[in-house]
Amino acid sequence: MTRPPLPSDTPILAADDPSALDEAVRILKAGGCVALPTETVYGLACDATNSEAVAGVYEAKGRPSFNPLICHVDDLERARTLIDLGETGETLAKAFWPGPLTLVSHKRAPSPVSDLAAAGLDSLAVRLPRSKALQTLVARLSAPLAAPSANASGTISPTTAQHVKDSLNGRIHLILDSGPCPVGVESTILSLLDPSGPVILRPGGAAREALEPVCGPIAQSQSTNQSAPTAPGQLTSHYAPNAQVRLDATQPKAGESYLGFGAQPRRDDIVFFNLSEKGDLVEAASNLFTALRWLDSVSDRIAVAPIPETGLGEAINDRLRRAAAER
Repeated sequence: MTRPPLPSDTPILAADDPSALDEAVRILKAGGCVALPTETVYGLACDATNSEAVAGVYEAKGRPSFNPLICHVDDLERARTLIDLGETGETLAKAFWPGPLTLVSHKRAPSPVSDLAAAGLDSLAVRLPRSKALQTLVARLSAPLAAPSANASGTISPTTAQHVKDSLNGRIHLILDSGPCPVGVESTILSLLDPSGPVILRPGGAAREALEPVCGPIAQSQSTNQSAPTAPGQLTSHYAPNAQVRLDATQPKAGESYLGFGAQPRRDDIVFFNLSEKGDLVEAASNLFTALRWLDSVSDRIAVAPIPETGLGEAINDRLRRAAAER
């Protein structure tokens, strides 16, 4: 089937509108790509079993094809057909799915998933999100959806439908809108490939402190291979604004805007955004990408206040370090 032509102006439709879901199914079956909401960020979805469709997602994002995609499912049973979860994976899936946790394990053989979506690896990243729209589309296609974040590769991830349009207008077929994403940072990616125990490949919306009581101690990935990442979000420079980013700044320097956290006096002499005046890391995570987008639009240098490394702070600091990385 021929992929549908790209619109010059990508439409935004309500994710809970049955006719919008019908249109999304039509596009996906034809090999197109649809941006849709999850609890973490907006994803750019395509049929994960269709290599041409997957290539279209890489093209729309300008994403390097060695960077694997997460496959999204509608239930645990479909996940079991894609990867070998093992005892640890089963326990984690039952505890945290649907939710912001991605599990990486060995692919089942033969795998229905395009080799391009898996970047040629023998492993696969799988998630069951809380998004009803995504679950509905997977069920109606009877196929997993490969869905990286719906933004140009390496830039700030989208947490609203308008963020998606600002980044990818005219490069994708449809955007489904259900308002701002409640979590606001991508899923935690946990590898089950190491026989010694789980390894965090990317901190995210499921905090280490919540995971370890379920699965035991979790190691942190030490991989530095930038040419062959084993999961999304591992490139050193990622989630990056155009502005220069300076971390752990207790005060901004002259000419810098300031991304604050916690109880701080309001300053009218600088461009200022506080992630959470209460020092709430959940609130800070939900505001992070919106804050970076806004400061990037009004400033070419951003100073960032220290963020605790506990809870969701691990994911927030991971994104900030990648945003600040040399590029």
